[in-house]
Amino acid sequence: MKSVFKMLPAACMVLALAGLPAAAQQQPPAAQQPALKPATPAALAAAKEILALKNAAAMYANAVPNIVERTKETLLQSNLNYQKDLNEVAVIVTQRLTGREKEIGDGMALIYANVFTEQELKDLVTFYKSPLGQKLLTSEPRAIAGSMQYMNGWAQQFAETVNGEFRAEMRKRGKEI
Repeated sequence: MKSVFKMLPAACMVLALAGLPAAAQQQPPAAQQPALKPATPAALAAAKEILALKNAAAMYANAVPNIVERTKETLLQSNLNYQKDLNEVAVIVTQRLTGREKEIGDGMALIYANVFTEQELKDLVTFYKSPLGQKLLTSEPRAIAGSMQYMNGWAQQFAETVNGEFRAEMRKRGKEI
């Protein structure tokens, strides 16, 4: 089952990766990646296991072709006369760089290993493998989707209340909007 919990980070990743070529040109290298401490092999292994249990690889499985396509589209905007060549080059670049998305998983594991201690990571693995952890992995997406739906509905209703308050205050000033 494709879960919203797993899709939310994917959506964030897609949004982040969609603007990558332009953002990469604007930011200095130090601003692109947080400073991370080296982690023990056991901590990295536990972090990778957590990410595997959460199916995190699904978030970035298409990162390489997506970034190649986005870059090609950006280049096409100012080089329309090279469309055929850029389409052909995109295939070559995608083939050449396929597999590099693994770097994302390695980086995510290192981030987890910097946020959690080795023991906490091992405890999380144990938890996610437990019946409650498995239920969390399968049921939390519904809870998040329901929560997001509730928040959106609340926001719409609240916006109507705010709109009513604006109109009432403007009416007091003799101005109908």
